[in-house]
Amino acid sequence: MAEAHQAVGFQFTVRPDGVDFKLSQEVIKNIYLSGVTAWKKKAIQFKNGVLAGVYPASPSSWLIVVIAMMSSLYIHTDPSLGMMDAIKENLPYRSVIPQSPTRAVLSAILFATGLWLLLIYLLRYTLKALLSYHGWIFESHGKMSTSTKVWLCLVKMLSGRRPLLYSFQASLPRLPVPSVDDTIHRYLESVRPLLDNEQYNKMELLASDFKENKAAQLQRCLILKSWWATNYVSDWWEEYIYLRGRSPIMVNSNFYIMDLLYVTPTHRQAARAGNVVHAMLQYRRKLERGELAPLRALGTVPMCSTQMERMFNTTRIPGIETDFVQHLTDRKHLVVFHKGRFFQVWLYTGGRHLLPSELETQFQRILNDTSEPQPGELKLAALTAGYRVPWAQARIKYFSQGINKVSLDAIESAAFFLTLDDEPQGYDPAKSNSLDSYAKSLLHGKCYDRWFDKSFTLISYPNGKMGVNVEHSWADAPIVGHMWEYILATDCFHLGYTEEGHCKGDVNKNLPHPTRLQWQIPNECQNVIETSYLSAKQIADDVDFHGYLFAEFGKGLIKKCRTSPDAFIQLALQLAQFRDQRVFCLTYESSMTRMFRDGRTETVRSCTSEAVAFVRAMEDAGTTNAQRLALFRKAAEKHQNMYRLAMTGSGIDRHLFCLYIVSKYLGVDSPFLTKVLLEPWKLSTSQTPQQQLNLVDINKFPKYVGGGGGFGPVADDGYGVSYIIVGENLITFHISSKFSSPDTDSYRFGQHIRKAMLDIQALFKPQNDKTAQNAKYVHLENGKKHI
Repeated sequence: MAEAHQAVGFQFTVRPDGVDFKLSQEVIKNIYLSGVTAWKKKAIQFKNGVLAGVYPASPSSWLIVVIAMMSSLYIHTDPSLGMMDAIKENLPYRSVIPQSPTRAVLSAILFATGLWLLLIYLLRYTLKALLSYHGWIFESHGKMSTSTKVWLCLVKMLSGRRPLLYSFQASLPRLPVPSVDDTIHRYLESVRPLLDNEQYNKMELLASDFKENKAAQLQRCLILKSWWATNYVSDWWEEYIYLRGRSPIMVNSNFYIMDLLYVTPTHRQAARAGNVVHAMLQYRRKLERGELAPLRALGTVPMCSTQMERMFNTTRIPGIETDFVQHLTDRKHLVVFHKGRFFQVWLYTGGRHLLPSELETQFQRILNDTSEPQPGELKLAALTAGYRVPWAQARIKYFSQGINKVSLDAIESAAFFLTLDDEPQGYDPAKSNSLDSYAKSLLHGKCYDRWFDKSFTLISYPNGKMGVNVEHSWADAPIVGHMWEYILATDCFHLGYTEEGHCKGDVNKNLPHPTRLQWQIPNECQNVIETSYLSAKQIADDVDFHGYLFAEFGKGLIKKCRTSPDAFIQLALQLAQFRDQRVFCLTYESSMTRMFRDGRTETVRSCTSEAVAFVRAMEDAGTTNAQRLALFRKAAEKHQNMYRLAMTGSGIDRHLFCLYIVSKYLGVDSPFLTKVLLEPWKLSTSQTPQQQLNLVDINKFPKYVGGGGGFGPVADDGYGVSYIIVGENLITFHISSKFSSPDTDSYRFGQHIRKAMLDIQALFKPQNDKTAQNAKYVHLENGKKHI
């Protein structure tokens, strides 16, 4: 045990003549190395903070400006136009610095420093102005105007050579507030295909009344907030969409990300967990130091990195009325769950990270532990899976003091949470429902074997597969996807395994054993835990999930059809939705707004009038393929334009959401905003980005592709669809709905999607017959290959 190990390292004996201390050399060495590591870390963070703080300039440029000003003293020119003389005359402490040359040098240094700071702000605001230009997004793919080429050169010129993760933060523009007229016009346009004439006329009247009587006051308040805050949406979005929700976050909010589809680097559970955890520690070190490269569109346009700050050492803390996100720094342990027991594992020794082989040893010790859970410990994590108010009340009543508080603090202050699962999962081509089972395990598990409040729970399976369950309030999927790509690439291509499947490196058996967390959970609390578990299990059992790999064609063939892969898939989803339900519905597609400071997401309303016209044409036997193709191109272009508007701050829903929040603060009743916010999203969709880091060449290593991730259904009678465009020839779909709804069936909807994709592709047959003949698409289904 850790306490016993420390007791051996530090001993003392009380004697009549005093106290005799004995401190082992190993303890002294560890203390010394820990101190050195801490100071080294602070020094690197300070250096990188300075580099990011003066970006796009550099500290060396200050020296150049100082030398230039100093040289002017000797060539008898005054580039400061008399300002250095004025500084020299007004310098204090004349008695201390009486010599004129010394005062002249000081005045030159002060003027040079002020000029340097002025230049930094000038460069920064010039870059901000350049980044406010978004015309490049609206240009046709493969075509770039002269103005955009000039703009791109200027951005590259001002961006420096080696920006750090947070170098661009101060140069990112603020999210603009759209005009009320534009937002209402786009909103009415988006609901037109979903409403009959009478319903639409009523909505027009509500919108007109809002615009004429209440919108101006609310808009003024919102514009004032946009001037004051770095982002007028993000703080309210986090608070009101996520943290104030009192329903369970399991399934309803949290999402998951899968492991590699076809490759399992090792089938040893402890070894795989050891490599992955070590890779996460490497990533965290780079993240804390700000040494990761910022993500940039076109390799030039920077994205906001704010969300990445809370990736580790973060927990959602339950409250009676609202939760809050607790983010700590420099956490040196993680908590591991295995068969109903919680273990604390230290991640450092001697001032360094534990090596993969050392982590494997620690995790294997946990797997070998045969002790039984303490009373109430087995299903304790179900509190995080159930309703938020009972969890908040139980936390205050039963976990605010004593050993329960100590153990809960260990979980909530951990770098992250690890579950060593006891049931194998993963994609198996021989099993038709393997992705379904894998996804449900990652999304909710047994309802008590993930700590759903942690920023993320890393899940390790007995067959070597991994996965992540992510709490949604602190960040969106691309942020975690960025980390996960780094982890998988580091695990497979840098750390590796021995021939026997163990982690590389020597085994250190002298490490202190993992420590069991202790609990004293009374019967009353156990009843609360059981109630939370039952409510969570009811939600989990109701999740109807279907995942499948669409391998008939992928991005490569779609691009040869000269259309956007995302627009292609979204229109296929509209066709599948209509075939499944025989009606059109309000459709949510998530788009990012990270080109703006503190940006998160915006909604693309994919069910447009153009999409409806295309779907009806596909279902009309009297319409020719040429007519359908023309309608498809028109609908795809409309979708792309809406996506671009959403990315550039001209979306619909975040603006209306913020106007609604302002109306509640001011006590202004708006039937229009209330109706808008209550509209159900029966089809909620999202694309999970792949290859953000390009650490693995998937053309060279086609088997090293991830399965993407997914989320639970948003509406009781609707579908949640996550899709991942993997390389050139594969698209994965993750479809969720509820068994309790008689109108939905995830497997049936998946078949509709597959048929819709093939039907749309058939419209392009005359254009891509040669491509189809020269390409081989392998589709794995029930263990058979279809060429």
